Amino acid sequence: MRAEPITDPVTYHGEGPVWSTTWGGLRWVDMLAGDILSLAADATVTRRHVGTVAAVVRPRTRGGAVIGVERGFALEDPDGTITHLPQLWTGGGVRMNDGGCDPDGRFYCGSMAYDQRPGAAALYRLDPDGSVRVVLDAVTISNGLEWSPDGSRAYYNDTATGQVAVFDYDPATGLTGRRPFVSVPGHLGHPDGLTVDADGGVWVALNKGGAVHRYTPRGAVDEVVELPTAHVTACTFGGERLDELFVTTSREGLRPGEDPVAGTLFRAAVGIQGLPVRQFAG
Repeated sequence: MRAEPITDPVTYHGEGPVWSTTWGGLRWVDMLAGDILSLAADATVTRRHVGTVAAVVRPRTRGGAVIGVERGFALEDPDGTITHLPQLWTGGGVRMNDGGCDPDGRFYCGSMAYDQRPGAAALYRLDPDGSVRVVLDAVTISNGLEWSPDGSRAYYNDTATGQVAVFDYDPATGLTGRRPFVSVPGHLGHPDGLTVDADGGVWVALNKGGAVHRYTPRGAVDEVVELPTAHVTACTFGGERLDELFVTTSREGLRPGEDPVAGTLFRAAVGIQGLPVRQFAG
């Protein structure tokens, strides 16, 4: 399959696409610009600045959104007011990067060092009561977190490992039993953002690989979505029937004129249905 462009190159570092009917369709981030972008039905794009970094966004059950910002979390109310929660760390060497919500309405966001130094990052969990805890430490580039359809497993990328990991999940014990799900050979790219479909397939964006791979629940590749740029960052299901795959791309690190379609939002009609987005209960 091939993905087709639906915008111009509108982002420097496009990431974190998410579809929600509560806000009328697709949002994604221009991460290092600190902006959240929205796609209208006529394919026009609007953007809103939320901070130095806009890492990831998810809807809240009460309306609005939860947002991963440079050093922690922010909450958007239904009227659009944004409140930044207390910073989780000081200093400019580390930023938030990617995340998602678990089946019990808790929001996770993982970090990375700007210089990508090994082990400098962590995966954090924001609970509905506003408390925050570290659920993984010694991470390098925290990426792609999503749960299986029945909520019993969670898939996760620490990009530097070259692996997609899988955890067992229980509401009381959280993420346990981390183990490899698939290993991605370096010549195919680096595992970045991911999403899970209604049949339990795991779709992984391969940065520097120009593709999204679907892995069966047993870890075998059975679908490949190709893109005309190598710099693929993340993917999600959307559309009226949740059967379209939206894919973000990045221009980070590219010279002017190099890879001219990088930074474009793409879409592929994959004919497989995704899962409704899980929302933050806080």
